[in-house]
Amino acid sequence: MSIFTKFLALILALILVGPSTLQASPTDDSKPVLRFAVLGDAEPKPLAEFPGLASAVDHVNSLAAEQPMDFVIGVGDIAHKGTLIQYDNASLELERLSLPFYPIMGNEEHHSSVARFLQYANRWNAGKAHIGNDRYVVEREQVALVFASPDHGRDFDNSGVQWMAEQIEHLYPKPVFLIVHGAQAGAYPENADKGITNGSFDSVLGMENLAVLISGDLHMDMDRVDHSKKIGHVQYLHIPGLERTKIPDETRHIPMFRIVSLYADGQVVVDTYEAGAGDPPLERHDYRFSLHD
Repeated sequence: MSIFTKFLALILALILVGPSTLQASPTDDSKPVLRFAVLGDAEPKPLAEFPGLASAVDHVNSLAAEQPMDFVIGVGDIAHKGTLIQYDNASLELERLSLPFYPIMGNEEHHSSVARFLQYANRWNAGKAHIGNDRYVVEREQVALVFASPDHGRDFDNSGVQWMAEQIEHLYPKPVFLIVHGAQAGAYPENADKGITNGSFDSVLGMENLAVLISGDLHMDMDRVDHSKKIGHVQYLHIPGLERTKIPDETRHIPMFRIVSLYADGQVVVDTYEAGAGDPPLERHDYRFSLHD
């Protein structure tokens, strides 16, 4: 076959297959580069029973089987008063998580010891992750997550504030998600007196690459509060309590958890699910922002 004949054959083939096959396969930007679930306060009282936590674990495991998910975060206050029976009963649920679980301490865990918290945090992971300290960093290509247990109660000493600042500065310019048990006092006017009161924490909030602050503690009813918002340049995400709702009152409790999805272009989608309901995310609580804003 002559060169001219081969050329004609190629032109004919291109005409027959049509223009769609000539395009390169597009990159799938619709899939998140990082996705994680966040569980709020459990700490039931007076009984060490965890139905909300159990439903959330089942629900997260189901979602993780259907869509890629990297890990689960806990914002503290799992074991009421830090007692053994609370830790043991919570463990029956948390050990069933199919994903690595990265928790911090809350004021409830501080009724006992850091050593007890770490013992159970590693029991919950059963080899999926190792929690070596009550403060630690999980770094990914696009962002870093700084996990900061309080020094006492829900507050920080100056040394704790300094530790957070050092980690965030070291990670610059990578955007940082800071996970604390309670946000600074005043961040949520629904209970403005409760939270971090150390004035030095303002220096952390002003750091350029601090992008998101994730907290629990307040047990707020997602349907009756302003749970997601931007203060200054930082996005605030409240994680509701799984076993009890306290704000604005205790008349209604719907256990919920949240899933955070980060995309390659810096867009962040925060979905909220009713634990155990099996329904799509609650559209009324959909929250989105960009790390580049």
